[in-house]
Amino acid sequence: MTIDRSAADKLLTTTRSVRKRLDLDRPVPPELIAECIEVALQAPTGTNAQNWSFVVVTDPAKRAAIADFYRKAGEMMAGSGYPPPLEEGDPREHVMPKVMESAMYLGTVLEQVPVFVIPCVQGRVEEVPMVAAQASTYGSILPAAWSFMLAARARELGTVWTTIHLFFEKEVAELLEIPDDWTQTALFPVAYYTGDDFKPGHRLPAEQMTHWDSWGGTR
Repeated sequence: MTIDRSAADKLLTTTRSVRKRLDLDRPVPPELIAECIEVALQAPTGTNAQNWSFVVVTDPAKRAAIADFYRKAGEMMAGSGYPPPLEEGDPREHVMPKVMESAMYLGTVLEQVPVFVIPCVQGRVEEVPMVAAQASTYGSILPAAWSFMLAARARELGTVWTTIHLFFEKEVAELLEIPDDWTQTALFPVAYYTGDDFKPGHRLPAEQMTHWDSWGGTR
């Protein structure tokens, strides 16, 4: 089968972080979430371990509790001075205030988002001493997590990769009965999105981020 490159490129370049455009009123069919997870589980995983799980949260009380943790963590981040300021002239400079404002907005409505999805991987990364093993652990779940987001986008669902709730990972694990030897890696609030489409984001040029044969090497 020939892949439609233009369609694939559009999917990859317009799968945006959706916060303000999440439709808080429209229910999301569980079968769509299940389909997205089926797609995600086709992603590669280290040594074919398939040591992954997706926790789907639809219970209103549990979503409200997780939203409270998100807000508390957001306040902690805001008080820490994160993120650090960008250098003057950086093309992302005018975007970051909007990103932070959007993240704070999400906290005010998070419990209203109909579905949360939390990708998890077996093992505790902080207990692994080797960089190679740490990378392999995250590498076993993050491709699947991104595939989930792409599958959601293809089904007109919006989401955003958030990690703020991980300030309270232990408490969320207790709430959701996630075993101690599993690591939560993200939180995806999932809903239909409002509006028609998305555009590519503001990014640094590829040549500035690419090193050929050695650091700083050019093509």
